[in-house]
Amino acid sequence: MIDMREALAEVSLIRGHLARGTEFRGYGPTSVAATGVLAALVALLQSRWIAGPARPLASYLLMWVGTAAACVTLVSIEAIARTRRVHDGLAVHMLHSAVEQILPPLVAGMLLTVVLLRFAPRELWMLPGLWQVLFSLGVFASCRFLPRPIFAVGVWYLASGMLCLALARGQGTFSPWEMGVPFGVGQLLVAVLLYLGYRNFREQA
Repeated sequence: MIDMREALAEVSLIRGHLARGTEFRGYGPTSVAATGVLAALVALLQSRWIAGPARPLASYLLMWVGTAAACVTLVSIEAIARTRRVHDGLAVHMLHSAVEQILPPLVAGMLLTVVLLRFAPRELWMLPGLWQVLFSLGVFASCRFLPRPIFAVGVWYLASGMLCLALARGQGTFSPWEMGVPFGVGQLLVAVLLYLGYRNFREQA
């Protein structure tokens, strides 16, 4: 019985190593593109419903935190289904590796929002830029098992986040386009690069 457990543990370890060295094809271009479209639509809705420089902070946070939750849910549902279909026996390990890369910046963004809201409300104007910088770290961390051009998306989010931090003062504070443009363009770019990467993989197989 002990030998059997050791053998199973070794098999699990081997699969884990294989998963870390295998390109993850679980992210679906369709769901990722949908998140980009959703970000643009929410920005448009915000520009109509929450207008002016004195935008209600609670409404802004509720709108974008809710959008983020919807996007994560959408991408996760398709990723689980695709991974089970594409990676078969490595599905659990591949999903675990993907979560390891993207979850820390998402959790950090959530905690940062709570801390600023509670202890430094005057600095909340930095949130859009900080969210983008943290998301870029998740993209960079995920590059090792995604198509190589995804690195450019990390650069995009990092640059847009820094630009928001530099310019988001006064009238620009909590502008809908601080979120709508970076995430709309960024997610659509991810979708295109994933689609091209998966197509190249199929052609080489």
